[in-house]
This record gives sequence, C-alpha cells and structure tokens, in this order.
Amino acid sequence: MPRRGWGWVGRGGIAVLLLCVPGCEFPGGMPGRDSPLPSELLLELMPDTVRERELGAGARYHFLWSARGPWAIHLVSAELHRCSLDLRVVPAVSEEDGARRRLPVSAMTPEPSSRTLAGVNGDFFRLDTGEPLGPEITRATRRLASRPALAWNHGRPPWIGNPVETHDGMGFGPDTLAAKGVGGHAQVVGGYPELLDEGRVASDLGVHDRPAFALNRHPRTAIGFDADAERLWMVVVDGRQEPWSAGMSLIELANLFLWIGAEDALNLDGGGSSTMIVGSAVTNSPSDAQGERPVGNSLWLVRDPDGCSLLQ
Repeated sequence: MPRRGWGWVGRGGIAVLLLCVPGCEFPGGMPGRDSPLPSELLLELMPDTVRERELGAGARYHFLWSARGPWAIHLVSAELHRCSLDLRVVPAVSEEDGARRRLPVSAMTPEPSSRTLAGVNGDFFRLDTGEPLGPEITRATRRLASRPALAWNHGRPPWIGNPVETHDGMGFGPDTLAAKGVGGHAQVVGGYPELLDEGRVASDLGVHDRPAFALNRHPRTAIGFDADAERLWMVVVDGRQEPWSAGMSLIELANLFLWIGAEDALNLDGGGSSTMIVGSAVTNSPSDAQGERPVGNSLWLVRDPDGCSLLQ
C-alpha cells in the first residue's frame, strides 16, 4: 500500500479508529473530538490513512486514503455560519485588459485583504479562451448561463441547483440572487452535473448521454453543503494514478457526498484540472504530467476580516 505524508494507520488499527470517532484524540493527525468527519464516511471507506489539519476556527483540511478504490481523497470542511468565513470565485483574467485566459489555481488567489484558507479549480471552460461554460458572478465579472451552479451571498446559506431566468437577469435559489451587474457580494460558479438535490441523487448523472464521463473513474472536484450542520465541503479525489488513486465515477462521487451528510452537491471540472490548494501549497496530486493545469476560474474559502461587519 502506498504511504504518503503522515498519520498512516494500518488495517489492524482501523477498528480502533471506528470505535473512537468522534470522541477520541489520535496521534499523528488522526480525527479528534472536534472533527466533523462522519462515522458513515469512515465505515464506508474503511480508510487506511486518515489525517487532518486545522485551518483556523471553523475550517479543517482532511485527507483519507482507502484501498477500496484505491482513493486518495482531499476534503476541506467549513462552518459557514461563522461570519468570518466567506467564499470567493476568482476568474482567470489578464491584469492588463481583463481578457479571459487560463491560469493554474495557485495563480488565482483572492484579493490580499482576505486570508486564503483553501481553494479548488472551478467550472469547465473553453480551451481556446478559458471562458467558463456555466454562470460566473464575481466582484469583477458577470456571466449568465443555464447550467447548474453554486451561488453564495454573505449571510445566506449556499445554494446549489439550476438557475432560472428572471426579469432582471437570472435567479439563483429561492431568495433569487439577482444578477444585475458586477461589484456586489454575490458569488456564483458553474459546474456539471448536479450530484445531490435535497439529499437525493439529482438525476442519472449523465450516464445515458455521456457514459464515459459519468461511469469511468476520473480525478474529480466537487462542492457540497450539509444544511443541518451549516457546513460546506470542498472535495478533490485524485485519479489516473493507480495504485495511489484511481479516481471516482460520478455515482461514486455522489455516494461520497451522501456519506458526508450533504444534502446538495455539484460536480466541478475534473480530470487533469482537479487541484486543491491549502494555504499556499498544492495539496493533492494533479494527474497531468506537468502538474497543475491552467483553468478558467477557481473557488476559494477565505477568512474575511470585514465579514462580520457585513451582517450588522
């Protein structure tokens, strides 16, 4: 079995792990009593390796390696009820003229006023221009498209689903984040397909129309939300690197979010694009031989020093 990093636990120790979660402290970075890793996730994956790292109040990075895939799974959990935690969608644009381009995720960090905790690659994109295929709303860009998306506005729960056209642009969610222009606090990133909708697999996940994309195992990036715990999950599954990690089908990815306890989840761009940054370092193992692939946009978890003042 491959061993990377720290916190390795052999199969002889997995029974102890399952008995202790969530009320035990473990040496070498094993889950502690404050860890949000659900026992169902650990029971289903039976991971040989589990480690975690606190990114600050309300945010943690988790890594699991399971021989059942084999899967190398990277997760970031964020308690979004904390007003200091925020999401940012960062487009790959030229600093000179604002034209669309493609950049590695590590080159698209949010504005310096916020502390970057973690980031992942975002939507699928056009290879020639880097323009995303789905909707994108940031403080500097506005693109509307009828594809599934994650929408977020400070002080509101994240929303995942299919946007609808409105009289003033496009609505995202029951409260309708009106997409009137740039410069506001709303953040939207597109993806495909929606994996979970209110705790159920959202559709056939493209099995009928795109069987190779849906059923074959690939590196995957996805986002999910557990409404009961008000917890967002960023997920990257390494792939195309056996015996380290085979990747997941979309059905396996949807099940992963069910085991996490998410009600809603969205698949983002995957394959060689799948990248997770924690702090300032690439944490996963991108599948392209050259490392990080330049992509069209990215999604970031940040700590905003002004976040709580926005709710006053």
